[in-house]
Amino acid sequence: MSSDLKRKQKKINPKPVQLNPNWSLLQQKLKSDSHGNTRKSSNPENPSSILGKRKERPDSELDVPKIDPLTPVNDDSSLTDEVAMDCEMVGVSQGTKSALGRVTLVNKWGNVLYDEFVRPVERVVDFRTHISGIRPRDLRKAKDFQVAQTKVAELIKGKILVGHALHNDLKALLLTHPKKDIRDTAEYQPFLKDKTRKSLKHLAAEILGADIQNGEHCPIDDARAAMMLYQKNRKEWEKNVKDQTRMWLKQKKRKPKKKVKEGNASTNHNPVV
Repeated sequence: MSSDLKRKQKKINPKPVQLNPNWSLLQQKLKSDSHGNTRKSSNPENPSSILGKRKERPDSELDVPKIDPLTPVNDDSSLTDEVAMDCEMVGVSQGTKSALGRVTLVNKWGNVLYDEFVRPVERVVDFRTHISGIRPRDLRKAKDFQVAQTKVAELIKGKILVGHALHNDLKALLLTHPKKDIRDTAEYQPFLKDKTRKSLKHLAAEILGADIQNGEHCPIDDARAAMMLYQKNRKEWEKNVKDQTRMWLKQKKRKPKKKVKEGNASTNHNPVV
């Protein structure tokens, strides 16, 4: 009876099994490796982690939309005292003669006042699409030249007219404008380099940080760029205009001295009696 009880106790309390030393070393190594990997993955500063790589990306790589400096600051499309104009030309005659194909006017905030395709009087032989952006379909329902000319003349009358190389635009429109009311970014002295004119594209990039005229030209962007160039320099520009006008008036008031002819000198005196 006592022998049976001893056998049961041996089954209930078995002796601990001794592990092979090599096996225990392997288990310890596996545990240490797992703890090390956990620490590395939980460290946000670890460059090997995905989160760490995202944090280290420079700001220039972030997909932040760029703001166009030519975008109007409001939606006021009223006619203002300053109006900017830009025209796009097509080729007529043998293609060497330019004719009006599109005309655009914006107000001082850059909002569009007038933007129309224009059908030239003569037949178009070169649409100059790579620059003008004008295609045959654009002129099928375009405004007649005289209609566009009359409307533009009405809008710019009595206004300060802003633009780049405006003599070309006015020539295409067969219009004139008072010289004192023209603000041409191609002629403004501070914009010249060694008395050489800079392109509107160059001025827009250098002064406004705007990228225009890449391929087909957009007359809206070009008119906005010219207006913004004027507005940024308006105070000094107007001062220069006033100084030049004042100088011109002084020169006009100076009357040339009349020269007395020698032959008529004796006839101016009464004869001696």
